[in-house]
Amino acid sequence: MPPPDSELGQWFAAHVQPHEAMLRAWLRRRFDSGVELDDIVQEAYVRVLRAHESGPLASPKAFLFATARNLALDRLRRHEVSRTELLGEIDSLHVLDEREGIPETLARTQELALLTQAIQSLPTRCRQILTLRKLYGLSHREIAARLGLSESTVSNQITIGIEKCTDFFAEHGDGPGPAR
Repeated sequence: MPPPDSELGQWFAAHVQPHEAMLRAWLRRRFDSGVELDDIVQEAYVRVLRAHESGPLASPKAFLFATARNLALDRLRRHEVSRTELLGEIDSLHVLDEREGIPETLARTQELALLTQAIQSLPTRCRQILTLRKLYGLSHREIAARLGLSESTVSNQITIGIEKCTDFFAEHGDGPGPAR
């Protein structure tokens, strides 16, 4: 930016700089996070000042916005080209795939199905209480208030539900067995 006391600096302060906030908001909205706003704004300022030095600008604001838009589009195009070039290099890398394999995914699916069966086998009130506690994370007091029960009933039902689920797993041979 030019020195503020020069004629160019005064022109810049009067005709270009007041639009900075609007320009930044417009760029942010239009180009999301794909561009460096500070770099684009500074480069646009330089180009506007050079253009003004060559001759007066009829509409400095329009010129500023058009210049910033073109700079942002150029950067995005360059970024896309560099990303495309990197894709060829990725194929040559020997990176381990850290995702779970089919056996692990299948085992987890079977365990979830067994857990669902165990919970479904519980009596209605016990199932409600255990679900509110373990899945929704409600406290004993919150469950008691919600269902109109005493806290000791809630506590007893949770204990019964866990014991029945443990027994269910032991019966079906796929669980940890009784853990008492």
